[in-house]
Amino acid sequence: MKVVVYPGSFNPITNGHTDLVERALHLFDHVVVAIGTSAQKNPKVDLADRIELCNEVLAEFGDRVSVEGFNNLLVDYAKSKNARFILRGLRTVTDFDYEFQMAEMNQSLAPGIEYVFLLPSKECSFISSTLVREIATLGGDITNFVHPAVAKALQG
Repeated sequence: MKVVVYPGSFNPITNGHTDLVERALHLFDHVVVAIGTSAQKNPKVDLADRIELCNEVLAEFGDRVSVEGFNNLLVDYAKSKNARFILRGLRTVTDFDYEFQMAEMNQSLAPGIEYVFLLPSKECSFISSTLVREIATLGGDITNFVHPAVAKALQG
């Protein structure tokens, strides 16, 4: 079985994230959405709530997608899931610069793990969790960018 780990903060999960999961399922048997804990990201929504929201949003994909939190090295986590692949999305050149550096570092730590980069669909290319949080904080309408459960959680 081909397993891919899709790591991120998912703070919150957006339609862009869901788009990548759906497209990854055309390439892999199983996608593990791995929600990392990072002091640098300073998440507004705690890990348990992010896991719950991701599970609700991704329920349509059934048992081909699982959601978990992790707080160790990504390559160690991927190995623990018997995953030989890590999925990352690329929206901008800035994303590429960061992801390239991370991929090189992680491949030096675990040469057997490959990175797979997907571009978002055109409809999702501009969506970021940061922008969604900012719009929600300022009382704007985020319903075009996130699942209804996420909109309710952020605006409710």
